[in-house]
Amino acid sequence: MMGRGVDQVLPHPGDPRIQESHVRSAERYVHLAEHASGRIPRPVDFSYVWGDALQELATRRPDARIVNLETTITRSDDYLAGKGIHYRMHPDNVPCVTAASIDCCVLANNHVLDYGYAGLLETLDTLKTAGVGIAGAGRNLAEARAPAVIEVPSKGRVIVFGFGTETSGILPSWAATDDRPGVNFLTDLSGDTIDRIGDTVQSIKRPRDIVVASLHWGSNWGFAVPDKHVRFAHGLILAGVDLVHGHSSHHVRPIEIFEDRLILYGCGDLLDDYEGITGYEEFRDNLALMFLPTLDLPTGRLLELYLTPMQIRNLRLNRASRADAGWLTDTINRESRRFDFRVELREDDRLELRRSRPSSGLGRQA
Repeated sequence: MMGRGVDQVLPHPGDPRIQESHVRSAERYVHLAEHASGRIPRPVDFSYVWGDALQELATRRPDARIVNLETTITRSDDYLAGKGIHYRMHPDNVPCVTAASIDCCVLANNHVLDYGYAGLLETLDTLKTAGVGIAGAGRNLAEARAPAVIEVPSKGRVIVFGFGTETSGILPSWAATDDRPGVNFLTDLSGDTIDRIGDTVQSIKRPRDIVVASLHWGSNWGFAVPDKHVRFAHGLILAGVDLVHGHSSHHVRPIEIFEDRLILYGCGDLLDDYEGITGYEEFRDNLALMFLPTLDLPTGRLLELYLTPMQIRNLRLNRASRADAGWLTDTINRESRRFDFRVELREDDRLELRRSRPSSGLGRQA
């Protein structure tokens, strides 16, 4: 979530004016973060917000780097009236995305149209010019449904589909059509929807491909996972998806391994500008996780999973303390008990689930 307050500390902050009921300037979110954690020197460089995550990426060397980018990238002032929160990042700050060598931004979320069709189109153009793959939104339905294809030299491909649901706050009117830009919107989570997605996956998937279904679904707060989400995730796996990447919640939700495939029901925010905002403290939304799975080729099965705990402080990712890593371990294990999923806290303060030894297939993480 690189808009609003995060955008204001970057080298090219956009117009700080926002239309929230109690806040009229994005600068307010910077001041809240500084009140909580100390002064933030401005402007910061483009890599600043990634902080210690860059060292983790350099150490783990993932083959594919995928994020849900929950902001527009635009100069547009055409905000959606009646919507409580609007996120935007200035297009000249897009090097903040490429500073972490992100391969794919999933855009099927409830903020990508905060500044209208002009904002969405500028977001699409800016990411394309920056060489970043896009999934889940487009100039029409065909583009919104089309996956991002990440080529992994000498290994295979990572195919990323992006989907959004009304349960996450996406307006049905944001759905892309044959002649209107928008998101890849799922009207339901029925068996027919699974079959349609499965047909698309099978038409595209080749040997040595890994398919990721990235879903914006569910509420922002709470650990509960609706049974219909579980059934849908299982259906996607049975239809040929290798990893379900769920997001919308501002904190980690339960994790499951089904048919040796990884299901993340809610990843939480890796980065946001909520620092210093009170409420929902029990969820510790300032604690974030980098999800680093290793998948096998050609099967797509999960081999290893590392979770690297981070803490958002000074609008920057910092390695979490051992105590905080322990809290995340206990929380994940408690909330994932229904799925018989457990992680262990390592000596290096990372969380680990080891399934088997890595094969010579698609190495590192996707």
